[in-house]
Amino acid sequence: MIIIILVIIVSIYLIYCGFFFLIQRRIVFPRILTKAYTEQSKNITGVEKKFLETKSGRVEVWYIPPANNKANKSSPAVVFAHGNAELIDFWPDELKEFSDLGIGVLLVEYPSYGRSEGSPSQQSITEAFILAYDYLAARRDVDASRIIFAGRSIGGGAVCALSEKRTPAAIILMSTFTSLRPFALKYFVPGFLIRDKFDNLKTLSFYTGQVLVIHGKHDEIIPHRHGVALSKAAKNCTMITYDSGHNDFPPDPLLFWKDIKIFLIKTSII
Repeated sequence: MIIIILVIIVSIYLIYCGFFFLIQRRIVFPRILTKAYTEQSKNITGVEKKFLETKSGRVEVWYIPPANNKANKSSPAVVFAHGNAELIDFWPDELKEFSDLGIGVLLVEYPSYGRSEGSPSQQSITEAFILAYDYLAARRDVDASRIIFAGRSIGGGAVCALSEKRTPAAIILMSTFTSLRPFALKYFVPGFLIRDKFDNLKTLSFYTGQVLVIHGKHDEIIPHRHGVALSKAAKNCTMITYDSGHNDFPPDPLLFWKDIKIFLIKTSII
């Protein structure tokens, strides 16, 4: 009888693990929670909207040029990757400070998010970001040697994956995890079942450029220890901790942008 009970328990657990394996991307990429804006965005001065063709369909990118760049000089730029329950539509106002600092901003939508086609995965997202980077680097008004990668939450995974294919001038990670594997324990499944690992810890251990890691001390979704581990793995890293959680990050926008500016000056981006 004990053996029968154990067999039943193991069988139920294996079925559960199989079910988790199949649906995990709906958990990691909850794009159904974010609906595309019908008007695409508010009027943003100079914004250029473009669709890039990937193997799984078209993905949308927006390029916002630097403010007051009337001479059309080659300027630095940032490739930005948002969180897993967000859209590029949310970010033009939030990232306006980059533009004010003389930095162009490229917002890249994930496959199947917003108006983009396809299905989200580490592979499809990386493909989209490679195409987006190549589009940005080929622009005459962009200095390809001063392109920064910046990501928030799962967006940190997107830009770290991109950095394995294209070399950035610097990387900025906000509320980012070491890898998705540790989160498997939350669902009582082994880490090897995670399909999209986004092994940021491994990526940073090989990256030799400057890295800025910013994390909330009270982050309830991606614990602060992930940021600390990332900062220790990177060879040239600045770590900043804010008194915040995950969704109220940053608690002080003025301080946040001051810290960003200091880092960009330190790395000779601006």
